[in-house]
Amino acid sequence: MKKLLAFITLAAIATSVLATPEPKTPKTPTTLKCAVTKDKVNIADATKKHMFADYKGRRYFFCCAGCPEEFAKNPAKYSKAPSIATPKAPKAKAAH
Repeated sequence: MKKLLAFITLAAIATSVLATPEPKTPKTPTTLKCAVTKDKVNIADATKKHMFADYKGRRYFFCCAGCPEEFAKNPAKYSKAPSIATPKAPKAKAAH
């Protein structure tokens, strides 16, 4: 009886471990709100136009030319706006 109970317990544990879904990695958003005006900003377009600022490891995006200047005056004020992690710079290849 003890062996049967132990087998059932192990089977239940194995089933729960195998049934646990893989944790999902969060997708990088394609749009965010402007850190200053809260208008919708396409991240790819803003990146091409250099309409962003990095602050304390986060990248904030802007909808128009006046927003980066406003952000620079007081970045802490806008730091609660939606942002992404500052992308890491690509590693330079060693010269041969």
